[in-house]
Amino acid sequence: MSGLLSDPWFYAAAIPAVILVGLSKGGFGGAVGFVGVPLMALAILLPILCLMDIVSVWTWWGVYDRKMLVDMMPGAVIGIGLGWLTAALVTEEMVRLIVGAVALVFVLRWIYLQFRHGADHEVEPNRIAAAFWGIVAGFTSFVAHVGGPPFQVYALPIRLDPKVLSGTAAIFFAATNALKLIPYFALGQFDSANLTASFALMPLAPLSTIAGAWLVRRMRPEVFYPFTYATVAVVALKLLWDGIAGLM
Repeated sequence: MSGLLSDPWFYAAAIPAVILVGLSKGGFGGAVGFVGVPLMALAILLPILCLMDIVSVWTWWGVYDRKMLVDMMPGAVIGIGLGWLTAALVTEEMVRLIVGAVALVFVLRWIYLQFRHGADHEVEPNRIAAAFWGIVAGFTSFVAHVGGPPFQVYALPIRLDPKVLSGTAAIFFAATNALKLIPYFALGQFDSANLTASFALMPLAPLSTIAGAWLVRRMRPEVFYPFTYATVAVVALKLLWDGIAGLM
């Protein structure tokens, strides 16, 4: 580990990854932070994510959609459990490929709806859909830290106020990542080497998260939503690329 922490290439990959994830945790760029996830080991990133979650929940304190959380969180718990049970069977590459394909179809569908119904098209909350995408988000978050795209597949079409959406996502992933700590410990992921690397990068976590929230507070919905869908498209292509490359 001392060699890793003295290696400039580790910081060259890890620092941009943490900043990207932090901006995303603050609400800026939707799931774009998950472009940085493949650059870091999952066990190194999870403690950093938990710190970002604390900062994000504090930043958006009191601003959230209660119904969305109530509808999605039970599914997320089930998804985490499924991820734990199948940890030895499912690879990160498989999950990235599947999530990337779903996210890309989601973005293409949104583009189609923009032409058919206009930019203000929105859908009504649906408890069954919320539970399903909650399960998917919990599962993919556990296996590969890519719960953002499934969460947004459900949440974005409802078109909440950007601040409310950011606050809701903050609470959802704070709870999800906190729950993941238990099985990660049980699976022996948190050794001293991983935790040392996590602590070395943690100072970047609150700064980048607050910066993301600062940017969201200054974005109008007509800018926020197209930008967020664009970042989901970028993430989808990145996940597809990583998944295909990993399986070849």
